[in-house]
Amino acid sequence: MTETFDVVVIGAGASGEAAADLVASRGATVALVEKDLVGGSCAYWACMPSKALLHAAAVRAKGGEYPWPKASAFRDYMINRTDRAYPDDSSHARGHERAGVTVVRGTARLNGRGRVDVTPAEGPPRTLRAERAVIVATGSRAKVPPIPGLDEAGYWTNIEATSLRELPESVLILGAGPSGVEFAQYLSRYGVRTTIVQSNQRLNPTDHPRSSDLLAAAFRERGIDVRTGARAQRVRRGADGERVIELADGSTASGKVIALGIGRTPNVGGIGFETVGVPVKEGEFVRTDARMRVAEGIYVVGDLVGREISTHLGHYEGEIAAKAALGGDVTADLRAVPRCVYTDPELAAVGLRVDQAQEQGIDAVEFTQDLATTAKGYIEEAKGHVTIVLDRKDRTLVGTFMAGPGATEAIHEAVLAVKLRLRIDVLEDTIHAFPTTARAFGSLCAQAARSL
Repeated sequence: MTETFDVVVIGAGASGEAAADLVASRGATVALVEKDLVGGSCAYWACMPSKALLHAAAVRAKGGEYPWPKASAFRDYMINRTDRAYPDDSSHARGHERAGVTVVRGTARLNGRGRVDVTPAEGPPRTLRAERAVIVATGSRAKVPPIPGLDEAGYWTNIEATSLRELPESVLILGAGPSGVEFAQYLSRYGVRTTIVQSNQRLNPTDHPRSSDLLAAAFRERGIDVRTGARAQRVRRGADGERVIELADGSTASGKVIALGIGRTPNVGGIGFETVGVPVKEGEFVRTDARMRVAEGIYVVGDLVGREISTHLGHYEGEIAAKAALGGDVTADLRAVPRCVYTDPELAAVGLRVDQAQEQGIDAVEFTQDLATTAKGYIEEAKGHVTIVLDRKDRTLVGTFMAGPGATEAIHEAVLAVKLRLRIDVLEDTIHAFPTTARAFGSLCAQAARSL
């Protein structure tokens, strides 16, 4: 028997959940198909557990009473895994059902336009018919580099790094993007000897160099062994169970555990894109139009697209696809996507660096404020910076970069300014509370307005 819905969503992570809930809120029928955990990686193996552990580690670093057993228990509570081996997603599923979403358990595959075949773990197969659209939101998994010996030595992905209940003696983290540096932050603060190996010359290399340098300096001050410009060539087992990575410069790095933080691989295999005329290769991200569409009635959102792998962007794309699927005249505006890293110092960014802006033909100029010499920096004894990038011709903000206390919150004024193409004169005339990182941003805008 075929079950018919207005929209079928494949994948119940952040993007799929957002799409399904919006469709239901508009009074349309929707099925949300998930083969594993309703809530996806963010809720169980990424954002929520990592931020819970970062919080616990920060309390401990400031002298608070937060031993590892308490931190582990708190993390388990956050991912619904208290006294369990695996998270319980039933509350997530019930929430969607209450919102009018039909949750379907099983592995989904496209079988021509508008048809989705579902194979449950138990019970007979099901066929779902989407009258208006199918939205594919199957997420991503940790990228595993082809380094000789890595498979034999064994490694952690984000799943093991965020769900661990026992601390290792030491960890060697491959990759220094947002996940890698956050792993390093909380593990090192719980006494784990931590080494981070990054092939690029900078940590979190897509960020502003000032932010990368501040983070590297902070890590080194706290005893983290930071190896930048270091390319792994081979992995082998050493003495006492150590994993040893041989680097291209002839040196080595070691740890009891290797944790991978070098990026994500989209889950495109087995989806059946070929049945709807969409050529997709294994391991490659999917290209969409501005409405998140890849073919008539087929939309792709979230990590599969790979523009910026984050929950907030995936949520936005899921809602754009849902609105488009229901006939809305909408397109995704991706000029102002916040990028945040929840280390100490916090890192936040939106828009373009000055070099990126100039490459796009913008007459761009950069202004910087050392956060340590502001009221916020003085009262918190904190290092950091606020950097803005302006279009001299239009006097508009095209990028902002922050590092320091409150950066991941303060960035959102800049997000709105970039989205609305606000002139710097408006930001100069805006009152910012004292003493905050936002105040440092406002003062810098005023300085820039007078200089242009």
